[in-house]
Amino acid sequence: MDLYLVRHGPAADRDPLRWPDDEDRPLTGPGTREVRAAARGFARAAGPVAAYLTSPAVRAHRTAELFREAHARPPRLEVLAELRPTGEVGEVVAALGARARSESVALFGHEPLLAELLGLALASDPIRVTRFSRAGAAAVEFPLGGVAPGAGRLRWLLTRRQLTELGA
Repeated sequence: MDLYLVRHGPAADRDPLRWPDDEDRPLTGPGTREVRAAARGFARAAGPVAAYLTSPAVRAHRTAELFREAHARPPRLEVLAELRPTGEVGEVVAALGARARSESVALFGHEPLLAELLGLALASDPIRVTRFSRAGAAAVEFPLGGVAPGAGRLRWLLTRRQLTELGA
């Protein structure tokens, strides 16, 4: 199983007057353009992906939509509530455990949850082994099937700028 972790793109600054619910905060105009450019590189680096699972937050969902558009054969897109900004690593792993073991899946979410998921996948501990750049991504391979703590192998970790260069 291949698991891709993708942080949402550049979003508007927090503003409780405009977005009382922080999950409603959108990508910025320049952020949308930057995400589109990074998405092309991601599609090239990842190849076919079966499913995109996204946080319900507007900024993550829009990032997933833009990444999806970059694929020749767009993956299915589903909302996974466990990926919301307040999500817990254990809840995400439990939700993934119900998925097919051979399916490639991309998760679109937030910091620090994604960094903690990467730590769990690689080191059996939800430690933050990195910090994802906005619209940055990691590819983790699970050679024995489904997602299991410590069973992952890091294939690549790329910033938005590096993904953009791959897609140029």
